[in-house]
Amino acid sequence: MSVEDGAPQGDQALRQAMMATLARATAEELKAAVERFKPLPPIHDLRPAEVGLAMVRGRIGGDGDAFNVGEATVTRAAVRIEGGPTGVSYLLGRDPVRARAAAILDALWQDAALRGAVEEALAGVRRRLVAEALVAQEKTQATKVNFFTMVRGED
Repeated sequence: MSVEDGAPQGDQALRQAMMATLARATAEELKAAVERFKPLPPIHDLRPAEVGLAMVRGRIGGDGDAFNVGEATVTRAAVRIEGGPTGVSYLLGRDPVRARAAAILDALWQDAALRGAVEEALAGVRRRLVAEALVAQEKTQATKVNFFTMVRGED
C-alpha cells in the first residue's frame, strides 16, 4: 500500500468521502455532531476560519479547453487536536463557525478510536444527502424525453 501525505491510499479515499459529507452538512448538523464529543481535548487553530474567493473553472463538454467560469466564496479552517491529528475544511459560502466545526470533525475522524463514532454522528447527514439525490433524480426522470424514429415502409 503506497503512502501519500502520510495516509495510506485506502484511508485517503475514505477521508475524501468524509470531507465531502462534512462540506455538505448544515451548521446545525455539524454543531450537533461536535456536541457528541464534548468535552473536547484542547484544540489549536492552525489556520483560523477565514473567508476568501476561489476561481471556478469549467470545460465545454467535459473535455474541451478549460476556462474561468467565475469566482466562488469559500471558507477554510485548520485545527489540531492537542497531541493528535490536524483537521482541515474547505466549504462553499461564508460560515466560519461551520468551517471550524467541520475541521474539528475531520481531526476526530482521523483518530482510529473515534472514527466509527464520527461516522455514526454524521449518518443522518448522509441519509439526508442520499434522499436529496433521489428527489433530484426523480425530478430529472419526470422531465426526460425519449426520442425515437419510426421506420417507414417505403425504404
